[in-house]
Amino acid sequence: KKMWAVLVLVGAAAASAPLHSHHFDGEKVFRVTPHNEEQVEFLNTLASNMEIDFWNPETITQVKPEMRVDFRVEADKSFDVESLLEQSGVEYEILIDNLQTVLDAQFDSKVRATGHNYEKYNNWETIAAWTADIAAQNANLVSRTQIGTTFQGRPMYLLKVGKSGSNKKAIFMDCGFHAREWISPAFCQWFVKEAVSTYGSDTLMTRLLNNLDFYILPVLNIDGYVYTWTNYRMWRKTRSTNSGSSCIGTDPNRNFNAGWCSVDPSTNPCDDTYCGSAPESEKETKALADFIRKNLSTIKAYLTIHSYSQMLLFPYSYTYSLPEDYAELNTISKTAVQELASLYGTKYTSGAGASTIYLAAGGSDDWAYDQGIKYSFTFELRDKGRYGFALPESQIKPTSEETLNAVKYIANYVLDHLY
Repeated sequence: KKMWAVLVLVGAAAASAPLHSHHFDGEKVFRVTPHNEEQVEFLNTLASNMEIDFWNPETITQVKPEMRVDFRVEADKSFDVESLLEQSGVEYEILIDNLQTVLDAQFDSKVRATGHNYEKYNNWETIAAWTADIAAQNANLVSRTQIGTTFQGRPMYLLKVGKSGSNKKAIFMDCGFHAREWISPAFCQWFVKEAVSTYGSDTLMTRLLNNLDFYILPVLNIDGYVYTWTNYRMWRKTRSTNSGSSCIGTDPNRNFNAGWCSVDPSTNPCDDTYCGSAPESEKETKALADFIRKNLSTIKAYLTIHSYSQMLLFPYSYTYSLPEDYAELNTISKTAVQELASLYGTKYTSGAGASTIYLAAGGSDDWAYDQGIKYSFTFELRDKGRYGFALPESQIKPTSEETLNAVKYIANYVLDHLY
């Protein structure tokens, strides 16, 4: 009888939160601010001597003096890392003392619904079913197609949102490039909900859907996303195999043919930012690129949604050279982040990728821009590191609402400046 009671409890817990094979008990997230080259060098040595998971920036090679650096350390190493930081005199703080506690607390939204919910993190199965439902229930505004399959054979669903009309221009938006950035797919779902529920009542949304189509890819890296629910919450890459290596996955946002693998090249398949064996080596990135190439004449804007750090970036990231549309893109992004801040006061930084954060090659926004899609932007959603990738569900609604303001502003601008 006792055993049965325990099983029932386990079952109840499993329904609300994923059961992982990897636990993050005692794992810490540190924030370190190196003030000079010597301290940067110390962090380099630290990173090469033990396994450190960089949250922000994405690799040790991107670290510069006066940059805030967030990284995760496994439980058995955290004491050593802390004492080494103490000895070195590098300024540091502990952002997250016990990552497992914060991960458990992600599921804090008061909503207790089974099935799909816009204010909760939904697993892939739930999202896939939702794509079918939302299209079936809103046939006048939404249709669903499949643009490819993932490495593990999962269908990649694309939603087309807009009132049917002849030769309409379009905006392409994707979410879920990096598996652990759960707030990203949550926003794509929120956007579709807002589109169908406010069409006809919200003047701006109605104008946008009457005159533009939105292509929404709710999750690009589906295999990786599934893996974060079932095995390892902090997974980032795809789940493809790499020949000659036992390490799995490629970073999809290093896998596009835009300065591919040129700056800070991560050619080691074990790295979180591995660029892949060739541009578009990943089935997921190739499916996205193929779709955009096929629809280049209609797609006028490209928006890709990531987290975290509260930034709105535009090309280029693979070079410090500014795009020819720099002045216009800079003005749009500045106004968009003002629109975003107007709701809850959330402060975003905006600018060209390389100079605003760091050099990174093979990104989808640079690639889209080089294909001739002038309005190409990357969002880095909440927060600035307090929760990092473990943003609580209670922040899905405010994050999505404010981001929607910025997206609507950009879309309206695009509509007024079609080219």
